[in-house]
Amino acid sequence: MIPRFSDHAANERTYLAWVRTAITVMAFGFLLERFDILLFYASHVTGHTTPGLHLHGSEWLGLLLLLFGAFVVLLATYRFNRNRKLIDSDINCSYGGALLERVMTGMLILMAVFLVIYVARQVLALG
Repeated sequence: MIPRFSDHAANERTYLAWVRTAITVMAFGFLLERFDILLFYASHVTGHTTPGLHLHGSEWLGLLLLLFGAFVVLLATYRFNRNRKLIDSDINCSYGGALLERVMTGMLILMAVFLVIYVARQVLALG
């Protein structure tokens, strides 16, 4: 029998949830990176070029989301290994250390706000 198996299993489930989240963020980044194709097609269907349309902005935001997803995987791996060692140890310690999570949350909120502003500007430029 593995000592503290349920704790280790919970730690692994949490790690896998973070990895799935990172994959989703990276997939969204890839999709967003291809968003410029949709904007290019939409501007040509309307029959006129739109001076306010920034076709390469989605490429940069998509790249940032891909990098952010990789950062999430690194953070999740770090936390998984740290928690695995703490589960195996006999010392009492606090769970603490939420600074990285707060930074990551702030980055995600900033990217979301930027994405809303970016897409709104593109829609207004097309209309």
